Amino acid sequence: MNSVLFAVSGIQVTIWTVTGLAGAALFASRWVVQVFHSKAYGSSSIPPLFWYMSAAGSVLLIAYFSFGARDLVGVASNALPLLVSSYNLYLVCKERAKR
Repeated sequence: MNSVLFAVSGIQVTIWTVTGLAGAALFASRWVVQVFHSKAYGSSSIPPLFWYMSAAGSVLLIAYFSFGARDLVGVASNALPLLVSSYNLYLVCKERAKR
């Protein structure tokens, strides 16, 4: 899975590079979702989609740092956000089950 898909300006792009970029884009774009949600409701709030995007982005980044970059610091720095977003998703599901 480390075979080169293509090269851009001498930078080799593998499936792990694409995975890492997708994870970073997903993780970063969750803030755009949060801003639009808060603007729509007129107060600061975090929608469930924010937590789904956080969890998915963290999983992709952990995969990238585990198998592509083989970087323990990257894995460790994304483990806590994955735990936090997973816990918040648990709370979202628990709240929905009460309704």
